[in-house]
Amino acid sequence: MSMRSKLAILALLAALAAPAQQPNRLNSRSMMHITLPDDSPLAVLSADWGESVATQRGSAILLDLRTSLTLRNIGRQRIKGVSLLVLAQEAAPGGKASVTVPSLDVGPGEAFPVKLDLRLLRPQSPSDGALVEISLDGVLYEDLSFYGPNRLNSRRSMTMWELEARRDRKYLKNLYENAGAEGLRKHLTEVQARLSERPKVNVQVARGRTTAAESGTRMSFAFLRMPGEPVQAMQGSARVGDSEARSPELEIRNQGRQSVKYLEIGWLVENRDGEEFFAGTVPADVNLAPGAITKVQQDAVLKLTQRNGSPVPITGMTGFVNHVEFSDGSMWIPQRQALELDRLKKSLYPSPEEQRLSDLSRRKGIQAVVEELRKH
Repeated sequence: MSMRSKLAILALLAALAAPAQQPNRLNSRSMMHITLPDDSPLAVLSADWGESVATQRGSAILLDLRTSLTLRNIGRQRIKGVSLLVLAQEAAPGGKASVTVPSLDVGPGEAFPVKLDLRLLRPQSPSDGALVEISLDGVLYEDLSFYGPNRLNSRRSMTMWELEARRDRKYLKNLYENAGAEGLRKHLTEVQARLSERPKVNVQVARGRTTAAESGTRMSFAFLRMPGEPVQAMQGSARVGDSEARSPELEIRNQGRQSVKYLEIGWLVENRDGEEFFAGTVPADVNLAPGAITKVQQDAVLKLTQRNGSPVPITGMTGFVNHVEFSDGSMWIPQRQALELDRLKKSLYPSPEEQRLSDLSRRKGIQAVVEELRKH
């Protein structure tokens, strides 16, 4: 870690620990700017800054944004996803965030809301300057083409979410055709139940190298094989000690016919009671030709704790291929049938599209979901 980064983190911690002054409501005209390119496919219809406030914290300003934007599609294509960059300061820790809205279906001329519920920190600045800049990072269209600077690599994430949404809508359509409205309702009720259940343990993942990275012993991964996976995780391990797993290392082989430039390996961890929890993914930018083998390493620390903060020993780890991007920009995601296996269904969260449709069922009834599925 550079001396500049260390000083920035110390300044952030000092600002958060400093006594807070009375918060001030943000003046949107002078303190918050929304900038869109001249050729942007989106236009801002309205901005409600709601309860957004700025609070002095030592030599810094703590910004609580409670904002709702209304955007309009002024382009010619249907929009499937939008990502915004929210910037208080580029380099300062806590000074940058993003808001991504997947599972959209916005036609030309149609409007849609985007909610921002964020906390940012920035150093003290002159009173006449903008505290927050909101800009467009990207727009994903129906044909999976993309517009925007893609500074946050939102194209990859929004494309993956859209492919998942199409996969899941197809699954739900088949479910409706075979099991009727009651079968569809039951499934979406189960989705709501999975979302409302509090996890039995807290899973925390910190990226970056740590001074204790060499502690513990190496534990090997087991692997779930996903039907049609274009890459295969051959072997792997992480350094495990107490309730932490560090520095995962994996050996990956491209068993497909296309070169791979990016992949993610899902990471499940097991406690002493045999319960499994999704810990996130091990992502990697690669240049993997067909038949080639590469090693993937990540500087990350994963920690399991109970709700009361006590440690949870890790007794096992399992990996699975979660996402692959090929050199031409096309992608592979797991088949829906694989995700319905009890082992993954208990550990993984429902996709954004399933969450959206289950919420629609809760608010407006199952017939509204059926009508929504018929649109696609």
